[in-house]
Amino acid sequence: MRFDVITLFPDFFEAPLHIGLVGKALQQGIAEVHCVNPRDFATDRHRRVDDEPYGGGVGMVLKPEPFFAAVGALPRQQPYEIILLTPQGETLNQKILQELSQKAQLILICGQYEGFDERIRQHLATREISLGDFILTGGEIPALALINGVVRLLPGTVGKVDSLKSESFESGLLEYPQYTRPPEFQGHRVPDVLLSGNHQAIARWRRQQQLVRTWQRRPDLLAKRSLTPQEQHLLQTGLAELAEDKTDMEEPTDVQKPSI
Repeated sequence: MRFDVITLFPDFFEAPLHIGLVGKALQQGIAEVHCVNPRDFATDRHRRVDDEPYGGGVGMVLKPEPFFAAVGALPRQQPYEIILLTPQGETLNQKILQELSQKAQLILICGQYEGFDERIRQHLATREISLGDFILTGGEIPALALINGVVRLLPGTVGKVDSLKSESFESGLLEYPQYTRPPEFQGHRVPDVLLSGNHQAIARWRRQQQLVRTWQRRPDLLAKRSLTPQEQHLLQTGLAELAEDKTDMEEPTDVQKPSI
């Protein structure tokens, strides 16, 4: 898979793309990342990529010519997306990462200053993506997050493919609690079911923990999901057990819980 990042700060990507699973994936040729500086496509002697906004206002606006030229000079692999990293875009989530992992090429345009000339948004980008309802100094951090999230979904990046299937958000639920050795630490024991060797009971416990944890921490996710009768029963029994455990923290009263 090919990533092309249109950025005024190519050096920003140097270290993060050479460490961890993403670094290994790039070394193995599972994905490739190319950074392009739009200043290289500016036509004036000062290599300007921004200018004052028409109509007045504070700050500078990124000019259309260098960005259209930079994207236009790239080789294309079908299917592709030209993505504008902007707070106005749709919020990045696991479903979007899965969709993008099916593309052959992603062209990521990183913004700076007060934003883009609207013609970049309307006539160059095919999609707009945001990390959330907050403002950063530029689109480089969102681009890195997107690259990381997509690359780890590509075949060969993660050793055990099954581990991807049980992660948070893959089933619309948060991940279940994980434990490893020792079986007891500072008086806290690993749940007996995980030591039982009963794989059916372990699977049931894990699903119940996913349901309860999502109900506790992300009720909005649970409200979007249609629970099977078995899952409703698991959630109800899990919540009953939770209520009996006096060591659990009280739930915030200002969070609206979905009905079950």
